[in-house]
Amino acid sequence: MGDSVTFTPTPALPRQGGGSFDEHDRTRAYDTQSIEMNTALPKKDYAKNAKGPLAGVRVLDLSRLVAGNTVTQLLGDFGAEIIKIEPPGGERTRRLKGFGAGYFGYFNRNKKSIVLDLKTKEGIDEAKRLIKTADVVVENMAPETMERLGLGEKDARALKPDLIYCSLKGFLSGPYEHRVALDEVVQMMSGLAYMTGPPGMPLRAGTSITDILGGVFGALGVLAALRKRDAGKGGAFVESALFETAAFLMGQHMTYSAVVGEKIPPMPARVSAWAVYDLFDTKDGNRIFIGITSDPHWERFCAHFKRPEWFADPRFTTNGDRVMNKEALRP
Repeated sequence: MGDSVTFTPTPALPRQGGGSFDEHDRTRAYDTQSIEMNTALPKKDYAKNAKGPLAGVRVLDLSRLVAGNTVTQLLGDFGAEIIKIEPPGGERTRRLKGFGAGYFGYFNRNKKSIVLDLKTKEGIDEAKRLIKTADVVVENMAPETMERLGLGEKDARALKPDLIYCSLKGFLSGPYEHRVALDEVVQMMSGLAYMTGPPGMPLRAGTSITDILGGVFGALGVLAALRKRDAGKGGAFVESALFETAAFLMGQHMTYSAVVGEKIPPMPARVSAWAVYDLFDTKDGNRIFIGITSDPHWERFCAHFKRPEWFADPRFTTNGDRVMNKEALRP
């Protein structure tokens, strides 16, 4: 191999309906043999054109669906080189319908895809060869899958001791660590769905919040590990999980319950910390959200809507007063 690296589009990678990945998808497909495997040269070459604080960092992306792809999406946004490994036929999110139709295009920007069959010795050998050139490996396979393939954290760091290995799972260490999980499942388990819907009607959030935020936490861990490695302290093992992410989101409500000693009502039935923090109907048939979260806000609101009598009313002087007299303020 020479002193430079080229990434040659591979037309032989199939896609449902005909054509190749690079004709239809934003992530292009590349031949592994076109990637220079010398550990120094390819990163140097890539960094010439890359921008951002992570320019020159190579990430091997063994993830799928949302959580792991969010990690590598963000690292790519910061300028890292992302080499995504897909199975024969491509990652299945390429073919999702309904609300899943946007998954692949959105979460896989800034990436170069290659196809490796990890069910074969040749595919595993190629993956190991790529690991030796990488700074970071990201995976969110089912528990113990990577270990069975010989590509787990210990295996990978034996190949590249200063490697940063990021693993995303459904649950961290504990009684459920060997279980798989889904975003909506952990929203239900953690109480997040209970807090979102009206009483008696748990409702998932309007996006894959635990998948996405779990990926953000993974990316944050990778950034911290890269700083540690730059300080000469070697590689690291970074973990993130869906359930623990949901528990983090629920932390304020768990603390509230501990402080007041009462069962927490769902958000639609809550006693708000602010008296005016809601949707209101307008005269022209539209709706507007108004949130007044401080006393200066209240003063400006009254002045703008020409309600000096509200501002002068002692029942509404402070936010605490307004909360206690909410029914009088909003008959």
